[in-house]
Amino acid sequence: MKCIQAVVVTTLLSVTMLTTASHAHAEASAEIWPVIKEGFFPKRQIEEVDFIKLSAPKRAESGAQVPITLTIDKPQNAPDAIKSVYIIVDANPIQLAATYHLSELLGQLQLSTRIRLETDSFVHAIGETADGKLYMTAIQIRASGGCGGTLGAEEKELLAHAGKIKLNVETPVQFNQATVTTFNIKHPMFTGLQRDLVSQGFRPALYINKASFSYDGKPVLEADFGVGTSEDPYLRFSFIPPKPGKLEIQATDNEGAHFEHALAVN
Repeated sequence: MKCIQAVVVTTLLSVTMLTTASHAHAEASAEIWPVIKEGFFPKRQIEEVDFIKLSAPKRAESGAQVPITLTIDKPQNAPDAIKSVYIIVDANPIQLAATYHLSELLGQLQLSTRIRLETDSFVHAIGETADGKLYMTAIQIRASGGCGGTLGAEEKELLAHAGKIKLNVETPVQFNQATVTTFNIKHPMFTGLQRDLVSQGFRPALYINKASFSYDGKPVLEADFGVGTSEDPYLRFSFIPPKPGKLEIQATDNEGAHFEHALAVN
């Protein structure tokens, strides 16, 4: 569903009014979701299911770094497998935090990452099958201040290290079995909602917008990140390497910079 990001702006005005109300109550508001649902998935049925799961702390230590884990209790080679997952933070100014496109090499998905929350919010995971059926789950998280704030003199230092990638595969590797992989890329992930202390203006958004993983040229996982993904994007997931080969990551940011890394798996 490639057009989903285009509707973010059109839903913001309606959602902002509801978000303001949730700030006043200092708790997640269930009233926001129906507006977002119709913005992203107009007139489409979404079934709430228990085979898609989200887990996270009920109260995050920092709204800028909220750990979540997505689990799908259905193998990726099933006829009705989930092929894409949208992570939506209801009360964020920009709700779509990330979209994950899945492949059969992931086996049965368990993926951990970190997102931003501007205020207490429900977080929805929407799974979509190849034939367009939609399924969802949601959790409530308490957090604040993850999208805005101020930027100081450390911006130059943050940008100097941007794009450095760490990629790891747990050993010993057992081929044809789930193998845990961790990925981390240094990047400030500026949201466009942060004020510069000197100019008092908003620092333009700058963020990793795509990370594509492949194994010997075959797709493993593709992540479309938004500004709701935390600084220094992090992923931990398992994939099933059929034989010794090369795991590669290609990443880009919204200004066109390209970053890549490769790791031999043997």
